[in-house]
Amino acid sequence: MPTPSDKQSGVPAGGSDPAPRPTRRVFTPAYKLATVAEYENAPNGEKGAVLRREGLYSSHIIEWTRARDTGVLSGDPAESVAPAKRGKKSAELIELEKLRRRNEKLESDLTKTRLALSIMGKGVPRAREAA
Repeated sequence: MPTPSDKQSGVPAGGSDPAPRPTRRVFTPAYKLATVAEYENAPNGEKGAVLRREGLYSSHIIEWTRARDTGVLSGDPAESVAPAKRGKKSAELIELEKLRRRNEKLESDLTKTRLALSIMGKGVPRAREAA
């Protein structure tokens, strides 16, 4: 008997996934350069048609144009098609980065608070002087 959670998960009662998961598209540098050139050369009314035909968003073109202008995107075939994957960070590294960011924010807030107090004339009390 199927349960409500089976219906919500989208998995059929048989337990197998009906379709394979879609994979992310990978664009070669040559394709990116050709598409950016075609987009830039298209008249104003035709730019959207180029994007629809290729199944792209304007953000793709913007990103690829910036990469081309900075020299990151080149037409060299020796360049790898897919970017090098970074190794996953360990839980300790993630926690360390999070704590460092928090520490920087707190130090910044403390500096602002001390500046505000000094402007108001309520100086920050110093350590007790030896009597």
